[in-house]
Amino acid sequence: MFAMTQMVSPESALPGREEPIPVPPRHEVLDAPLAPPYPDGAEIAEFALGCFWGAERKFWQTPGVLSTSAGYEGGYTPNPTYEEVCSGRTGHTETVRVVYDPAQVSYEDLLRVFWESHDPTQGMRQGNDIGTQYRSAVFHRDDNQQKLAEASRAAYQKVLTAAGYGTITTQVTRATDFYFAEDYHQQYLHKEPNGYCGIAGTGLSCPIGVARAE
Repeated sequence: MFAMTQMVSPESALPGREEPIPVPPRHEVLDAPLAPPYPDGAEIAEFALGCFWGAERKFWQTPGVLSTSAGYEGGYTPNPTYEEVCSGRTGHTETVRVVYDPAQVSYEDLLRVFWESHDPTQGMRQGNDIGTQYRSAVFHRDDNQQKLAEASRAAYQKVLTAAGYGTITTQVTRATDFYFAEDYHQQYLHKEPNGYCGIAGTGLSCPIGVARAE
């Protein structure tokens, strides 16, 4: 029996497919493109923090964010379906791509939203959502993002430890291919306002980005 909380090996991962899943042309809330090309000067950040329905909403509600999208990243299966990701046999996380204007919101501010929107100490789960696709991850796209993510992880660990939490299990790893999720997952909680949202933070503030946020 396959263990949902154990990472699949590359050799055992599902084969996937060559054809990408069709991407809706515009964001349902922000009226911006989901897929490239993005506006000049925009930058990309990608985070995994549990079920992407609630996670995506956290970011599209953040001032300075131009677009968001739900997708899959960090695994082995090309162009996976939601059902395949939920099987635990792709290695992917449920990930949110955030396209933002760095003149309006910093990467540090986005990291703060990320840390404060979930419990990063839970390993292969987030609340009642259990499986490798719910693990916490920051997919950095350059050395600066990596440095800021690692520094923020260390800073938040001190806060969590003081409050009695365990060790942060969040991966800080180089971004790989981001595969867009199916149309019905995009901006799901805008389309279904009473839909399931498994996102819940610890209630503890992360001590980064405070000056810029204020």
